[in-house]
Order: sequence, then structure tokens, then C-alpha cells
Amino acid sequence: MATTAISHQKSSFSQGLLAGISIAIGYLPAALTFGLLAKSTGLTFAETLAMSLFVFAGAAQYMALNLIAIGTGAFEIIFTTFIVNIRHLLMSASVRERVEDDHPIIKAVYSFGITDEVFAVTTTQEGKIKSGFVAGVALIAYCSWVINSGIGYYVGSILPTSLQESMAIALYAMFIALLMPSLKKHRKVAALAISAAVFNSLLSLFLPSGWSIIGATILASAGIEILTKKGGHSK
Repeated sequence: MATTAISHQKSSFSQGLLAGISIAIGYLPAALTFGLLAKSTGLTFAETLAMSLFVFAGAAQYMALNLIAIGTGAFEIIFTTFIVNIRHLLMSASVRERVEDDHPIIKAVYSFGITDEVFAVTTTQEGKIKSGFVAGVALIAYCSWVINSGIGYYVGSILPTSLQESMAIALYAMFIALLMPSLKKHRKVAALAISAAVFNSLLSLFLPSGWSIIGATILASAGIEILTKKGGHSK
């Protein structure tokens, strides 16, 4: 029985690796860009790899680079990252309902690898999901992100200094590119972005840059939710 269980886990792990190939390919350009921008921001190679190894959150890592570039403190960066990634609590809870029960340590290990893309691939599977499958999807996605972050940093290090310095502009262009598709589809996202920008502009007059971003994020999110609920009740 034990041998059969192990073989099933190996089989599901292999299936997870295959299912995660598309994610690994999709991460390639984003991870390369992150490594390149990390170099232009002033991070060392070790710091860049460490961020991808221990954080493993694309949008949060890009945001952290922006905050580092403007001299934000460590606590503000950590707190802002927590706010941005708080959705992972809901995603993990959803995955927990779909995956077979397993040892808490095993669940803790594969839960680290749950990103938006890993969540999408695993939760669209039919029936109960094996722990090995989730681990396989998460592992190949994780390896792609970390390895390509390092490659991106190396590519950035061989670019001319003038081009490296100009890459700071690409960081803001990346945020705009990530935001535009949502702005076109959802007015709520547009309202959230505009209100957060206004709040940040006001709060930055008397708060450090990191705290103004945190305050603007919380105020804009809370304000939009309150207005949305009121609008829903009034219909």
C-alpha cells in the first residue's frame, strides 16, 4: 500500500511539472525584466536572487524595487507587500479545500509556491487534487522565476551604464502596462488607481513616502468598497 501511495505521488508530481510548463514559460520575460531592473535599482546579485527565493511574488517584487528606489524603509516595504499579497490568504484557503489532506509540513511547503498562476492551474483540475500535483506545478514555476531573475540580472550587468540607468523608467512603464488592461475592463480598478494616486499625493505632503503609499492604499481600497456597497444597496 505504501509503495502504491508513493508511486501515485510521483505520478501526480510529474503531471504537475508538465502542467506548470506553461507558467514557467510565461514567467520567463517577467523574471528577466525583474532581474534587469533589480540591477539598475542598485541591488546586488545575491540580493536579487534572495528576493526571488524568499518572496516569490512578481508584482510585490516590482513594487519593492520601486519603494527601494525612492528610499523607503524596510518596515514600510514589508507592510505594503503584505497588503498587496493579502489575497493569497483566500487563494490558499480555496486550494486547501481542493487538495487531499496531508501532513502540515507538506502543506506549508507547497503553499509557499501558490501564486495567481499556480492557483489557476491547480483549482481548474477536476476532482480532488494530489499534494504532489500542486508541488510539481509550484516547483517548476518557482525555478523558472528564480533562475530567470538571475539571468536577467546578469544581462543587466553587461549592458552599458547609460542604458542601465535609463532602465529606472522601465519600472514605471511596467506598472502602467500591468494596470492598463484592468483599467479598460473595470471602472472600479480605474477609480481605485486614481483615488490612491490622489491620497498618496496628499499624504506625501506630511508623511514619508513609504507610509504615504500604505495610507493611500488602505484609504482608497476601503473607500471604494464602502461606495460600492452603498451603490449596491441603493439599487
